[in-house]
Amino acid sequence: MKFAVSSLAFVLAATVGSAFAAGTPAKPMTAQQSKMSTCSKDAHAKGLKGAEYKSFMSTCLKGGEAAAPAAAKPAAAAPAATAKETQQTKMKNCNAEAKTKALKGAARKTFMSTCLKGDAAPAAAAH
Repeated sequence: MKFAVSSLAFVLAATVGSAFAAGTPAKPMTAQQSKMSTCSKDAHAKGLKGAEYKSFMSTCLKGGEAAAPAAAKPAAAAPAATAKETQQTKMKNCNAEAKTKALKGAARKTFMSTCLKGDAAPAAAAH
């Protein structure tokens, strides 16, 4: 008996829910929602994540990069990809160097910070 009542309730809820959704016209997006969607798509197309994503979204929503004409967007994407590759390469190289030097704990953290910033003098002195 409980199963029959539960099944009936589920079928009734599904029917009413789908009828309600079908009869409700979709609301058009507001200007802010549209801007958010465009900026988000641009950020994902550039492969941005974390702090880079947040920074890009902030700039974009304030009328920065996403406000540029569509023709200019592909040109803007190339430097971002290059910068990302450079950062990844730096991270890989610094990580390998820290491993070679068998750095651990605070010494590794300090070395990695200096290395990733691109300060060549401390890294060269550590050789």
